[in-house]
Amino acid sequence: MTFYKALVFIHIFSAIIGMGPGFILTTVVKSGKTMTELRHSYAIRNTLHIYVMIGGVLLLLTGLGLGLFNTGLFRQGWYLISLFLFLAALAIGPIVLSPRSKPIKEMLKTHKGDDIPQEYWKLSKELFFYENLENFIFIIIITLMILKPF
Repeated sequence: MTFYKALVFIHIFSAIIGMGPGFILTTVVKSGKTMTELRHSYAIRNTLHIYVMIGGVLLLLTGLGLGLFNTGLFRQGWYLISLFLFLAALAIGPIVLSPRSKPIKEMLKTHKGDDIPQEYWKLSKELFFYENLENFIFIIIITLMILKPF
């Protein structure tokens, strides 16, 4: 196996490890019906997010590595758009998702009782909207990687 093929192999597995769990992060917490269940769901979500981060970093590094070994990729529209979208999706985390998840995390720490406050539903709806948008971006990236349309 050549080094390039090994990078492709790692790149594909990174996508599975990182993006697979990423697509269900929202679904995991939607199942909570009480604060106890919600806290447990967010704990599971945090664990899954570790895989998303590891896979995401490996995806970026191996994707750039593939471009360095095959510089013709930097002239391919599908590659450049995928790279741009991936960097934009990475930026969504700290710029958009983190500020919207902080009040939820605080609520999970401080709320007394097992009832879910109404404020949670408002905050989570907004957070999940942006998470779903990010997932849509990843679907576009995956489609571009498979089809290589231009």
